[in-house]
Amino acid sequence: MTSYTHQSIARAIQDHGIDTLFGLMGDANLFMVDHYVRACGGTFVPVAFEGSAVLMALAFSHVSGKIGVATVTHGPALTNCVTALTEGAKGHVPMVLLAGDTPVINPQNLQNIDQRELVKVTGAGFEQIRAPRTAAHDIAHAFYRARIESRPVVVNMPADFMWQEVTHEPTVFRAFTAPAHVPEGEDLDAAIGMIASARRPIVLAGAGAARARDRLIRLADRLEAPLATTLKAKGLFNGHPYNMDIFGTLSTPATYEAIATSDCIVCFGASLHHFTTDKGALMKGKRVIQINNTVTEVSRNFHPDAALVADAGLSADNIVHWLDEAEIPPTGFTRDLDMERLTAHPPGVAGRAGPGHVDYVWALDRLEEALPANRILTTDGGRFMTEVWCRISAPDPRSFIVTANFGSIGLGLQEAIGAGLAAPDRPVVLFTGDGGFMMGGVNEFNTAVRLKQDLIVIVCNDSAYGAEHIQFLDRKMDPGLAQFEWPSFADVATALGGTGIQVQSNDDLARAIAAIQTRDRPLLIELRLDPEDVPRMRL
Repeated sequence: MTSYTHQSIARAIQDHGIDTLFGLMGDANLFMVDHYVRACGGTFVPVAFEGSAVLMALAFSHVSGKIGVATVTHGPALTNCVTALTEGAKGHVPMVLLAGDTPVINPQNLQNIDQRELVKVTGAGFEQIRAPRTAAHDIAHAFYRARIESRPVVVNMPADFMWQEVTHEPTVFRAFTAPAHVPEGEDLDAAIGMIASARRPIVLAGAGAARARDRLIRLADRLEAPLATTLKAKGLFNGHPYNMDIFGTLSTPATYEAIATSDCIVCFGASLHHFTTDKGALMKGKRVIQINNTVTEVSRNFHPDAALVADAGLSADNIVHWLDEAEIPPTGFTRDLDMERLTAHPPGVAGRAGPGHVDYVWALDRLEEALPANRILTTDGGRFMTEVWCRISAPDPRSFIVTANFGSIGLGLQEAIGAGLAAPDRPVVLFTGDGGFMMGGVNEFNTAVRLKQDLIVIVCNDSAYGAEHIQFLDRKMDPGLAQFEWPSFADVATALGGTGIQVQSNDDLARAIAAIQTRDRPLLIELRLDPEDVPRMRL
Protein backbone atom coordinates (compact mmCIF):
# COMPACT_ATOMS: atom_id res chain seq x y z
CA MET A 1 0.00 0.00 0.00
CA THR A 2 1.43 3.38 -1.05
CA SER A 3 1.63 6.07 1.62
CA TYR A 4 3.74 9.06 2.56
CA THR A 5 6.86 8.89 4.71
CA HIS A 6 5.24 10.64 7.67
CA GLN A 7 2.47 8.03 7.57
CA SER A 8 4.98 5.19 7.41
CA ILE A 9 6.79 6.58 10.48
CA ALA A 10 3.52 6.80 12.41
CA ARG A 11 2.65 3.23 11.47
CA ALA A 12 6.13 2.07 12.44
CA ILE A 13 5.50 3.39 15.95
CA GLN A 14 2.21 1.50 16.04
CA ASP A 15 3.93 -1.64 14.73
CA HIS A 16 5.97 -1.66 17.93
CA GLY A 17 2.88 -1.61 20.14
CA ILE A 18 3.31 2.00 21.22
CA ASP A 19 -0.02 3.57 22.19
CA THR A 20 1.31 6.77 23.84
CA LEU A 21 3.53 9.39 22.24
CA PHE A 22 4.94 12.38 24.16
CA GLY A 23 6.02 15.48 22.33
CA LEU A 24 5.76 18.96 20.96
CA MET A 25 4.84 19.53 17.33
CA GLY A 26 6.74 21.56 14.77
CA ASP A 27 7.01 21.64 11.01
CA ALA A 28 9.16 18.51 10.83
CA ASN A 29 6.91 16.19 12.85
CA LEU A 30 3.35 17.59 12.91
CA PHE A 31 2.00 15.50 10.03
CA MET A 32 3.46 12.33 11.52
CA VAL A 33 1.82 13.10 14.88
CA ASP A 34 -1.48 13.88 13.19
CA HIS A 35 -1.48 10.54 11.35
CA TYR A 36 -0.46 8.66 14.50
CA VAL A 37 -3.49 10.05 16.34
CA ARG A 38 -6.14 10.14 13.61
CA ALA A 39 -5.30 7.03 11.58
CA CYS A 40 -3.40 4.84 14.07
CA GLY A 41 -5.52 5.55 17.14
CA GLY A 42 -2.55 6.56 19.28
CA THR A 43 -2.59 8.97 22.21
CA PHE A 44 -0.48 12.11 21.88
CA VAL A 45 0.55 13.92 25.07
CA PRO A 46 1.53 17.51 24.19
CA VAL A 47 4.07 19.14 26.51
CA ALA A 48 5.05 22.73 27.17
CA PHE A 49 8.81 22.21 26.73
CA GLU A 50 10.55 19.69 24.47
CA GLY A 51 12.80 18.20 27.14
CA SER A 52 9.69 17.31 29.12
CA ALA A 53 8.62 14.89 26.40
CA VAL A 54 11.88 12.94 26.74
CA LEU A 55 11.60 12.86 30.55
CA MET A 56 8.00 11.63 30.39
CA ALA A 57 9.03 8.90 27.96
CA LEU A 58 11.91 7.86 30.25
CA ALA A 59 9.56 7.44 33.21
CA PHE A 60 7.00 5.66 31.05
CA SER A 61 9.71 3.18 30.05
CA HIS A 62 10.89 2.68 33.65
CA VAL A 63 7.43 2.00 35.07
CA SER A 64 5.85 0.07 32.18
CA GLY A 65 8.84 -1.92 30.97
CA LYS A 66 7.98 -0.84 27.40
CA ILE A 67 9.97 1.53 25.21
CA GLY A 68 8.90 5.13 25.84
CA VAL A 69 8.64 7.27 22.72
CA ALA A 70 8.80 11.03 22.29
CA THR A 71 8.93 13.38 19.32
CA VAL A 72 10.17 16.92 18.72
CA THR A 73 10.97 19.00 15.68
CA HIS A 74 14.45 20.17 14.65
CA GLY A 75 17.18 22.55 15.80
CA PRO A 76 16.31 24.36 19.04
CA ALA A 77 13.67 21.73 19.79
CA LEU A 78 16.40 19.09 19.94
CA THR A 79 18.84 21.29 21.86
CA ASN A 80 16.10 21.69 24.48
CA CYS A 81 16.33 17.91 25.01
CA VAL A 82 20.04 17.72 25.83
CA THR A 83 19.72 17.50 29.63
CA ALA A 84 16.88 14.98 29.42
CA LEU A 85 18.76 12.76 26.96
CA THR A 86 21.84 12.84 29.17
CA GLU A 87 19.71 11.89 32.18
CA GLY A 88 18.38 8.91 30.25
CA ALA A 89 21.78 7.85 28.95
CA LYS A 90 23.41 8.02 32.39
CA GLY A 91 20.44 6.17 33.88
CA HIS A 92 20.56 3.41 31.22
CA VAL A 93 16.89 3.92 30.34
CA PRO A 94 15.76 2.71 26.89
CA MET A 95 13.57 5.13 24.92
CA VAL A 96 13.23 6.46 21.38
CA LEU A 97 13.13 10.14 20.40
CA LEU A 98 11.84 10.92 16.91
CA ALA A 99 13.49 14.22 16.06
CA GLY A 100 12.83 16.18 12.93
CA ASP A 101 15.71 17.64 10.97
CA THR A 102 15.91 20.62 8.64
CA PRO A 103 15.68 19.82 4.91
CA VAL A 104 18.88 18.39 3.52
CA ILE A 105 18.61 20.74 0.52
CA ASN A 106 18.45 23.83 2.75
CA PRO A 107 21.68 24.05 4.79
CA GLN A 108 21.07 27.77 5.46
CA ASN A 109 17.89 27.11 7.38
CA LEU A 110 18.06 29.18 10.58
CA GLN A 111 17.43 26.09 12.71
CA ASN A 112 20.03 23.90 11.03
CA ILE A 113 22.67 22.28 13.26
CA ASP A 114 24.68 19.05 13.17
CA GLN A 115 22.16 16.99 15.11
CA ARG A 116 24.30 13.86 15.13
CA GLU A 117 27.13 15.68 16.93
CA LEU A 118 24.69 17.20 19.40
CA VAL A 119 23.21 13.83 20.30
CA LYS A 120 26.63 12.23 20.58
CA VAL A 121 27.70 14.40 23.53
CA THR A 122 24.65 13.33 25.56
CA GLY A 123 25.58 9.66 25.46
CA ALA A 124 22.41 8.75 23.57
CA GLY A 125 22.44 6.75 20.34
CA PHE A 126 21.74 8.24 16.92
CA GLU A 127 19.88 6.62 14.04
CA GLN A 128 19.51 8.39 10.70
CA ILE A 129 16.53 7.81 8.43
CA ARG A 130 18.57 7.16 5.33
CA ALA A 131 15.81 7.51 2.72
CA PRO A 132 12.00 7.61 2.71
CA ARG A 133 11.79 3.95 1.70
CA THR A 134 13.96 2.85 4.68
CA ALA A 135 12.00 4.78 7.33
CA ALA A 136 10.20 1.77 8.88
CA HIS A 137 13.41 -0.27 8.91
CA ASP A 138 15.44 2.55 10.48
CA ILE A 139 12.86 3.10 13.20
CA ALA A 140 12.72 -0.63 13.94
CA HIS A 141 16.49 -0.62 14.30
CA ALA A 142 16.27 2.33 16.71
CA PHE A 143 13.80 0.42 18.90
CA TYR A 144 16.12 -2.60 18.81
CA ARG A 145 19.14 -0.52 19.78
CA ALA A 146 17.31 1.28 22.59
CA ARG A 147 16.44 -2.03 24.21
CA ILE A 148 19.75 -3.84 23.84
CA GLU A 149 21.90 -0.77 24.54
CA SER A 150 19.68 0.39 27.45
CA ARG A 151 19.80 4.06 26.51
CA PRO A 152 17.84 6.66 24.51
CA VAL A 153 18.19 6.50 20.74
CA VAL A 154 17.40 9.56 18.62
CA VAL A 155 15.92 8.97 15.15
CA ASN A 156 16.77 11.82 12.77
CA MET A 157 13.87 12.58 10.35
CA PRO A 158 14.67 15.08 7.54
CA ALA A 159 11.64 17.31 6.97
CA ASP A 160 11.89 17.03 3.19
CA PHE A 161 11.26 13.27 3.36
CA MET A 162 7.82 13.60 4.93
CA TRP A 163 5.64 13.95 1.81
CA GLN A 164 7.52 11.53 -0.41
CA GLU A 165 5.62 8.41 -1.42
CA VAL A 166 6.74 5.04 0.00
CA THR A 167 5.42 1.53 0.50
CA HIS A 168 5.12 0.81 4.21
CA GLU A 169 6.41 -2.59 5.27
CA PRO A 170 5.87 -3.41 8.99
CA THR A 171 9.27 -4.16 10.51
CA VAL A 172 10.03 -5.24 14.09
CA PHE A 173 13.38 -6.70 15.14
CA ARG A 174 13.47 -9.16 17.99
CA ALA A 175 15.61 -8.06 20.94
CA PHE A 176 17.20 -11.23 22.27
CA THR A 177 16.79 -11.54 26.03
CA ALA A 178 18.45 -14.86 26.87
CA PRO A 179 20.23 -14.49 30.24
CA ALA A 180 24.00 -14.38 30.34
CA HIS A 181 25.69 -17.70 30.99
CA VAL A 182 26.83 -18.94 34.38
CA PRO A 183 30.63 -18.87 34.21
CA GLU A 184 32.97 -21.68 35.08
CA GLY A 185 36.64 -21.76 35.91
CA GLU A 186 38.96 -19.92 38.24
CA ASP A 187 36.88 -16.75 38.65
CA LEU A 188 33.83 -18.73 39.77
CA ASP A 189 35.94 -20.90 42.08
CA ALA A 190 37.49 -17.80 43.64
CA ALA A 191 34.11 -16.13 44.18
CA ILE A 192 32.54 -19.21 45.79
CA GLY A 193 35.62 -19.71 47.94
CA MET A 194 35.34 -16.15 49.29
CA ILE A 195 31.63 -16.57 49.99
CA ALA A 196 32.09 -19.97 51.63
CA SER A 197 34.78 -18.63 53.98
CA ALA A 198 32.84 -15.51 54.96
CA ARG A 199 31.46 -15.17 58.48
CA ARG A 200 29.55 -11.92 58.12
CA PRO A 201 28.44 -11.63 54.47
CA ILE A 202 25.91 -9.18 53.02
CA VAL A 203 23.97 -9.73 49.79
CA LEU A 204 23.71 -6.41 47.92
CA ALA A 205 21.40 -5.89 44.93
CA GLY A 206 21.38 -3.07 42.39
CA ALA A 207 18.77 -2.22 39.78
CA GLY A 208 20.34 -4.73 37.40
CA ALA A 209 19.25 -7.56 39.69
CA ALA A 210 15.66 -6.46 40.25
CA ARG A 211 14.21 -9.47 38.42
CA ALA A 212 16.20 -11.89 40.57
CA ARG A 213 14.60 -10.93 43.88
CA ASP A 214 13.44 -14.37 45.02
CA ARG A 215 16.67 -16.08 44.03
CA LEU A 216 18.79 -13.52 45.87
CA ILE A 217 16.62 -13.99 48.95
CA ARG A 218 17.17 -17.74 48.69
CA LEU A 219 20.95 -17.18 48.66
CA ALA A 220 20.81 -14.74 51.59
CA ASP A 221 18.65 -17.12 53.62
CA ARG A 222 21.07 -19.98 52.84
CA LEU A 223 23.97 -17.87 54.10
CA GLU A 224 21.97 -16.29 56.94
CA ALA A 225 23.14 -12.98 55.52
CA PRO A 226 21.23 -9.68 55.57
CA LEU A 227 20.00 -8.09 52.33
CA ALA A 228 20.61 -4.54 51.14
CA THR A 229 20.07 -2.53 47.98
CA THR A 230 21.57 0.38 46.11
CA LEU A 231 19.41 3.50 45.86
CA LYS A 232 17.96 2.54 42.47
CA ALA A 233 16.87 -0.87 43.75
CA LYS A 234 15.07 0.66 46.74
CA GLY A 235 12.12 -1.45 47.84
CA LEU A 236 13.36 -4.70 46.28
CA PHE A 237 13.46 -6.62 49.56
CA ASN A 238 10.46 -5.03 51.25
CA GLY A 239 8.91 -7.39 53.77
CA HIS A 240 12.00 -9.54 54.33
CA PRO A 241 12.94 -9.74 58.03
CA TYR A 242 16.62 -9.05 57.31
CA ASN A 243 16.28 -6.20 54.84
CA MET A 244 18.83 -3.50 55.73
CA ASP A 245 17.38 -1.18 53.05
CA ILE A 246 19.81 1.20 51.28
CA PHE A 247 23.52 0.40 51.43
CA GLY A 248 26.05 3.23 51.58
CA THR A 249 25.95 6.89 52.51
CA LEU A 250 22.14 6.70 52.81
CA SER A 251 22.22 3.91 55.42
CA THR A 252 21.14 4.56 58.98
CA PRO A 253 24.04 5.05 61.39
CA ALA A 254 23.39 1.59 62.86
CA THR A 255 23.33 -0.08 59.45
CA TYR A 256 26.52 1.72 58.47
CA GLU A 257 28.17 0.25 61.57
CA ALA A 258 26.86 -3.24 60.73
CA ILE A 259 28.22 -2.97 57.19
CA ALA A 260 31.59 -1.94 58.64
CA THR A 261 31.71 -5.20 60.64
CA SER A 262 30.96 -7.43 57.64
CA ASP A 263 33.72 -9.34 55.89
CA CYS A 264 32.20 -10.06 52.48
CA ILE A 265 29.87 -8.18 50.13
CA VAL A 266 28.22 -10.20 47.36
CA CYS A 267 26.97 -7.66 44.81
CA PHE A 268 24.44 -8.41 42.07
CA GLY A 269 23.56 -5.93 39.31
CA ALA A 270 25.22 -2.98 41.04
CA SER A 271 27.82 -0.65 39.54
CA LEU A 272 29.27 0.12 43.00
CA HIS A 273 29.16 3.88 42.62
CA HIS A 274 31.09 5.87 45.23
CA PHE A 275 27.82 6.75 47.00
CA THR A 276 27.20 3.04 47.50
CA THR A 277 30.75 2.33 48.68
CA ASP A 278 31.22 5.69 50.47
CA LYS A 279 34.18 6.32 48.17
CA GLY A 280 35.51 2.85 48.97
CA ALA A 281 35.43 3.24 52.75
CA LEU A 282 32.70 0.63 53.23
CA MET A 283 34.61 -1.96 51.23
CA LYS A 284 37.89 -1.76 53.13
CA GLY A 285 38.92 -5.01 54.79
CA LYS A 286 36.24 -7.00 52.97
CA ARG A 287 36.14 -9.46 50.12
CA VAL A 288 33.94 -8.01 47.35
CA ILE A 289 32.33 -10.17 44.67
CA GLN A 290 30.65 -8.31 41.81
CA ILE A 291 28.20 -10.01 39.44
CA ASN A 292 26.88 -8.10 36.42
CA ASN A 293 25.48 -9.22 33.09
CA THR A 294 27.54 -6.72 31.09
CA VAL A 295 31.31 -6.49 31.14
CA THR A 296 31.21 -2.68 31.00
CA GLU A 297 29.67 -2.51 34.49
CA VAL A 298 32.23 -4.81 36.12
CA SER A 299 35.01 -2.76 37.74
CA ARG A 300 33.72 0.45 36.14
CA ASN A 301 33.56 2.26 39.49
CA PHE A 302 35.20 -0.18 41.90
CA HIS A 303 37.66 -3.05 41.45
CA PRO A 304 36.32 -6.12 43.29
CA ASP A 305 38.23 -9.17 44.48
CA ALA A 306 36.24 -11.41 42.14
CA ALA A 307 33.99 -10.53 39.22
CA LEU A 308 31.58 -12.58 37.14
CA VAL A 309 29.93 -11.45 33.91
CA ALA A 310 26.74 -13.40 34.39
CA ASP A 311 23.01 -13.36 35.04
CA ALA A 312 22.13 -12.44 38.64
CA GLY A 313 19.46 -15.07 39.22
CA LEU A 314 21.36 -17.94 37.60
CA SER A 315 24.51 -17.01 39.50
CA ALA A 316 22.67 -16.91 42.84
CA ASP A 317 21.27 -20.39 42.15
CA ASN A 318 24.72 -21.63 41.18
CA ILE A 319 26.31 -20.29 44.37
CA VAL A 320 23.63 -21.98 46.49
CA HIS A 321 24.24 -25.26 44.61
CA TRP A 322 27.96 -25.27 45.35
CA LEU A 323 27.48 -24.21 48.98
CA ASP A 324 25.15 -27.18 49.39
CA GLU A 325 27.52 -29.51 47.55
CA ALA A 326 30.36 -28.50 49.88
CA GLU A 327 28.05 -28.63 52.93
CA ILE A 328 29.03 -25.12 53.97
CA PRO A 329 27.08 -24.21 57.14
CA PRO A 330 25.10 -20.95 57.43
CA THR A 331 27.03 -18.07 58.92
CA GLY A 332 24.54 -17.07 61.60
CA PHE A 333 25.28 -13.38 60.89
CA THR A 334 21.60 -12.40 60.90
CA ARG A 335 21.13 -13.81 64.41
CA ASP A 336 23.40 -11.07 65.74
CA LEU A 337 21.52 -8.19 64.10
CA ASP A 338 18.87 -6.00 65.73
CA MET A 339 16.93 -5.14 62.58
CA GLU A 340 14.57 -2.68 64.25
CA ARG A 341 17.55 -0.64 65.40
CA LEU A 342 19.33 -1.00 62.06
CA THR A 343 16.46 0.38 59.98
CA ALA A 344 15.31 3.21 62.27
CA HIS A 345 16.22 6.70 61.10
CA PRO A 346 16.40 9.39 63.82
CA PRO A 347 12.89 10.91 64.15
CA GLY A 348 11.96 14.53 63.61
CA VAL A 349 10.65 16.83 66.33
CA ALA A 350 7.17 18.28 65.93
CA GLY A 351 7.82 21.62 67.63
CA ARG A 352 11.38 22.23 66.53
CA ALA A 353 10.71 24.61 63.63
CA GLY A 354 10.25 28.31 64.22
CA PRO A 355 7.17 30.39 63.33
CA GLY A 356 6.11 30.11 59.69
CA HIS A 357 7.96 26.84 59.15
CA VAL A 358 7.49 23.11 59.72
CA ASP A 359 10.16 20.62 60.75
CA TYR A 360 11.21 18.81 57.57
CA VAL A 361 12.04 15.40 59.02
CA TRP A 362 8.92 15.35 61.18
CA ALA A 363 6.80 16.27 58.16
CA LEU A 364 8.37 13.48 56.08
CA ASP A 365 7.61 10.92 58.78
CA ARG A 366 3.95 12.04 58.86
CA LEU A 367 3.72 11.95 55.06
CA GLU A 368 5.19 8.44 54.95
CA GLU A 369 2.23 7.33 57.06
CA ALA A 370 -0.38 9.27 55.09
CA LEU A 371 0.59 8.88 51.42
CA PRO A 372 -1.12 6.10 49.40
CA ALA A 373 0.63 2.77 49.97
CA ASN A 374 0.44 1.74 46.29
CA ARG A 375 2.19 4.90 45.14
CA ILE A 376 4.80 5.41 42.49
CA LEU A 377 7.45 7.54 44.17
CA THR A 378 9.30 10.11 42.05
CA THR A 379 11.98 12.45 43.30
CA ASP A 380 13.67 15.49 41.80
CA GLY A 381 17.32 16.26 42.37
CA GLY A 382 18.60 18.62 45.02
CA ARG A 383 19.28 19.15 48.68
CA PHE A 384 16.04 17.72 50.03
CA MET A 385 16.03 14.36 48.33
CA THR A 386 18.41 12.31 50.46
CA GLU A 387 16.02 12.43 53.42
CA VAL A 388 13.14 11.50 51.11
CA TRP A 389 15.07 8.51 49.77
CA CYS A 390 15.69 7.34 53.34
CA ARG A 391 12.27 8.00 54.87
CA ILE A 392 9.64 7.65 52.13
CA SER A 393 9.13 4.07 51.01
CA ALA A 394 8.40 2.71 47.54
CA PRO A 395 6.64 -0.60 46.84
CA ASP A 396 9.41 -1.88 44.54
CA PRO A 397 12.20 -0.57 42.27
CA ARG A 398 9.92 -0.14 39.26
CA SER A 399 7.71 2.12 41.41
CA PHE A 400 10.65 4.35 42.34
CA ILE A 401 12.15 6.97 40.02
CA VAL A 402 15.30 8.93 40.84
CA THR A 403 15.87 11.84 38.47
CA ALA A 404 19.44 12.43 39.66
CA ASN A 405 21.50 10.46 37.15
CA PHE A 406 22.91 13.70 35.75
CA GLY A 407 22.83 15.67 39.02
CA SER A 408 20.23 18.04 37.58
CA ILE A 409 17.22 19.59 39.28
CA GLY A 410 13.93 20.40 37.61
CA LEU A 411 13.25 16.98 36.04
CA GLY A 412 10.89 15.39 38.57
CA LEU A 413 7.45 16.71 37.65
CA GLN A 414 7.85 15.68 34.02
CA GLU A 415 8.88 12.14 34.96
CA ALA A 416 6.00 11.95 37.43
CA ILE A 417 3.57 12.66 34.58
CA GLY A 418 5.15 9.95 32.42
CA ALA A 419 4.94 7.49 35.31
CA GLY A 420 1.26 8.28 35.78
CA LEU A 421 0.51 7.56 32.14
CA ALA A 422 2.35 4.23 32.39
CA ALA A 423 0.23 3.19 35.40
CA PRO A 424 -3.00 5.23 35.25
CA ASP A 425 -4.62 3.21 38.04
CA ARG A 426 -1.98 4.20 40.61
CA PRO A 427 -1.26 7.51 42.39
CA VAL A 428 2.09 9.20 41.73
CA VAL A 429 3.91 11.09 44.48
CA LEU A 430 6.61 13.62 43.61
CA PHE A 431 9.01 15.27 46.04
CA THR A 432 10.77 18.33 44.63
CA GLY A 433 12.55 21.41 45.85
CA ASP A 434 11.48 24.99 45.28
CA GLY A 435 14.23 25.68 42.72
CA GLY A 436 13.48 22.45 40.86
CA PHE A 437 9.76 23.18 40.73
CA MET A 438 10.37 26.69 39.39
CA MET A 439 12.74 25.30 36.77
CA GLY A 440 10.71 22.40 35.43
CA GLY A 441 7.53 21.95 37.44
CA VAL A 442 5.61 25.15 36.83
CA ASN A 443 5.61 24.74 33.06
CA GLU A 444 4.19 21.19 33.17
CA PHE A 445 1.92 21.14 36.25
CA ASN A 446 -1.00 22.16 34.06
CA THR A 447 -0.22 19.18 31.80
CA ALA A 448 -1.03 16.91 34.76
CA VAL A 449 -4.23 18.90 35.33
CA ARG A 450 -5.26 18.55 31.67
CA LEU A 451 -4.61 14.82 31.86
CA LYS A 452 -6.64 14.56 35.10
CA GLN A 453 -3.82 12.66 36.77
CA ASP A 454 -3.78 11.34 40.32
CA LEU A 455 -0.68 13.28 41.30
CA ILE A 456 0.53 14.49 44.69
CA VAL A 457 3.41 16.99 44.58
CA ILE A 458 5.28 17.93 47.75
CA VAL A 459 7.37 21.06 47.22
CA CYS A 460 10.09 21.53 49.85
CA ASN A 461 10.40 25.30 49.92
CA ASP A 462 13.25 26.90 51.85
CA SER A 463 13.23 29.98 49.60
CA ALA A 464 16.81 29.27 48.56
CA TYR A 465 19.09 27.14 46.46
CA GLY A 466 19.94 25.05 49.50
CA ALA A 467 23.24 23.45 48.54
CA GLU A 468 24.70 26.85 47.64
CA HIS A 469 23.17 28.40 50.79
CA ILE A 470 25.06 25.84 52.91
CA GLN A 471 28.36 26.50 51.16
CA PHE A 472 28.10 30.22 51.83
CA LEU A 473 27.33 29.57 55.51
CA ASP A 474 30.18 27.07 55.85
CA ARG A 475 32.60 29.79 54.78
CA LYS A 476 30.89 32.35 57.03
CA MET A 477 29.72 34.32 54.01
CA ASP A 478 26.41 36.06 53.34
CA PRO A 479 24.04 33.54 51.67
CA GLY A 480 21.82 36.27 50.26
CA LEU A 481 22.64 35.52 46.62
CA ALA A 482 21.27 31.98 47.07
CA GLN A 483 17.96 33.15 48.56
CA PHE A 484 14.77 33.85 46.61
CA GLU A 485 11.34 35.33 47.21
CA TRP A 486 9.31 32.76 45.30
CA PRO A 487 5.58 33.11 44.72
CA SER A 488 3.28 30.88 46.76
CA PHE A 489 3.53 27.51 45.03
CA ALA A 490 0.21 26.53 46.56
CA ASP A 491 -1.47 29.52 44.92
CA VAL A 492 0.28 28.78 41.61
CA ALA A 493 -0.95 25.18 41.68
CA THR A 494 -4.52 26.34 42.31
CA ALA A 495 -4.28 28.90 39.52
CA LEU A 496 -3.09 26.18 37.14
CA GLY A 497 -6.17 24.08 37.87
CA GLY A 498 -4.98 21.89 40.72
CA THR A 499 -5.33 22.15 44.50
CA GLY A 500 -2.60 23.87 46.47
CA ILE A 501 -2.06 23.86 50.24
CA GLN A 502 0.68 25.76 52.03
CA VAL A 503 2.10 24.20 55.21
CA GLN A 504 3.60 26.62 57.72
CA SER A 505 2.64 24.81 60.93
CA ASN A 506 1.76 21.39 62.30
CA ASP A 507 -1.95 22.23 61.99
CA ASP A 508 -1.42 23.10 58.32
CA LEU A 509 0.24 19.72 57.81
CA ALA A 510 -2.76 17.97 59.31
CA ARG A 511 -4.99 19.87 56.88
CA ALA A 512 -2.75 18.87 53.96
CA ILE A 513 -2.83 15.22 55.01
CA ALA A 514 -6.62 15.36 55.13
CA ALA A 515 -6.58 16.75 51.59
CA ILE A 516 -4.59 13.72 50.42
CA GLN A 517 -7.55 11.54 51.31
CA THR A 518 -10.11 13.72 49.48
CA ARG A 519 -8.09 14.78 46.40
CA ASP A 520 -9.91 14.88 43.07
CA ARG A 521 -7.24 16.61 40.95
CA PRO A 522 -3.46 17.13 41.12
CA LEU A 523 -2.61 18.20 44.66
CA LEU A 524 0.40 20.33 45.62
CA ILE A 525 1.57 20.53 49.24
CA GLU A 526 4.06 23.31 49.88
CA LEU A 527 6.24 22.70 52.94
CA ARG A 528 7.66 26.00 54.17
CA LEU A 529 11.10 25.24 55.63
CA ASP A 530 13.84 27.15 57.42
CA PRO A 531 16.87 27.11 55.06
CA GLU A 532 19.21 26.88 58.05
CA ASP A 533 17.39 23.94 59.64
CA VAL A 534 17.27 21.34 56.88
CA PRO A 535 19.40 18.15 57.19
CA ARG A 536 22.47 18.15 55.00
CA MET A 537 22.67 15.90 51.96
CA ARG A 538 23.93 12.44 52.86
CA LEU A 539 26.17 11.98 49.83
